[in-house]
Amino acid sequence: MAILPTREVEKVWGRDTLPAPFSAPEGKRIGEIWFEPPEQLGELLVKYIFTSEKLSIQTHPDDDQAEAMGKGRQGKSECWYVIDADPGATLGVGFADTIDADAMRAAALDGSIEDLMVWHEVKAGDFFYIPANTVHAIGAGVSLIEVQQNSDITYRLYDYGRPRELHLEDGMAVAKGEPYDPALSRHVPDRGSLRLVDGPFFILDRLDGPPDTGTAADYTGRLLVIPRDNPVTVGGEQVQPGQCALADDIASVEFPQDGCCLIARAV
Repeated sequence: MAILPTREVEKVWGRDTLPAPFSAPEGKRIGEIWFEPPEQLGELLVKYIFTSEKLSIQTHPDDDQAEAMGKGRQGKSECWYVIDADPGATLGVGFADTIDADAMRAAALDGSIEDLMVWHEVKAGDFFYIPANTVHAIGAGVSLIEVQQNSDITYRLYDYGRPRELHLEDGMAVAKGEPYDPALSRHVPDRGSLRLVDGPFFILDRLDGPPDTGTAADYTGRLLVIPRDNPVTVGGEQVQPGQCALADDIASVEFPQDGCCLIARAV
């Protein structure tokens, strides 16, 4: 068992007040808290994201596209589990109507891409799976857990006038100009266990208490454990909410009878 090292990442769009159990160092705006991927399960990256401003509108390649670009199999599909949201906070995912690459490029250049996307008003418990190639953006006032393929390839299409590089040619080569499949999102109730992601790159479950036999059987080998409201014991060591641990196997994890956590493994 290993509690993963964390890395606090300052961002201009980050926050100086974070939801419990986190706190931002004085004078710093923390946008992300990363859990360093362990060598034994390097395919997955888990992070918390905290926003005070909208993040860029962006997309990511899939494994085959990244490999064809000479970057290795570094595709990025991800998911968002909202843990807190200001009233009216939104996530942008997909487009209201299908558009082609030329129209998307023009909209990215003049800023109208923001109005062509669908912005979903969110609250704690909302969940979105974001396949590679999906055009997406996280709005202001959102705190969420992101579980993703461990890749840092991001193509920014629009950044609200911030002086950062855009990646329109690479982005247009992979971005899908289409509506988001509503079957990929859901609201997760406060209580109860359920499967959030069932492949193709990872599986992710929200547990309320110990897993049932069927869920436990799906977790062969190493897994990540992310306590949410009560400590979880992994390999005899307590893992607190706000931490993430690598477990050698699910048999080494003692789940509380009363408490929620996330568990994930690569496929």
